[in-house]
Amino acid sequence: MKILKYFLVFLIINFSALALGVWLMQNGPQSSWYLHLNKAPWTPPGWLFGAAWSSIMLCFSIYMAFLWHKNLTEKVKALFVLQFILNVGWNLVFFNLRLIGLGLLVILLLTAIICVFQYDYRKVLGLKSLLITPYMLWLFIANSLNLYIWLYN
Repeated sequence: MKILKYFLVFLIINFSALALGVWLMQNGPQSSWYLHLNKAPWTPPGWLFGAAWSSIMLCFSIYMAFLWHKNLTEKVKALFVLQFILNVGWNLVFFNLRLIGLGLLVILLLTAIICVFQYDYRKVLGLKSLLITPYMLWLFIANSLNLYIWLYN
């Protein structure tokens, strides 16, 4: 039952991060600035971002519930808070401030944190550690998209 409680808490926190990120980016993806950027040919359609992030946060919430249940709270808490700040902050940096290079740095740091989660806790969680893999893979794609925009604009 504790796992379910943790899952619900992380679900609320993670989907709140998505909502906050959307609020911070405001109309960024539909802005004239963004629409006129040279984007990577492999840039997915806009609707896929919402679907992907919803699935990622669902899996990440399950992952965090299992990890939190293992009572590894200090390092896990620090990594989670950093992940939250970087995930939400990227929207502000990239879309509102239009700092593409800084956005790339933010997303690279976020990717590094997710890779730390994946690597450091793989033995603790076993196969459950695969729940964070969609997050990591999506960030690899997002890094490539941000890098392309930084290089070609």
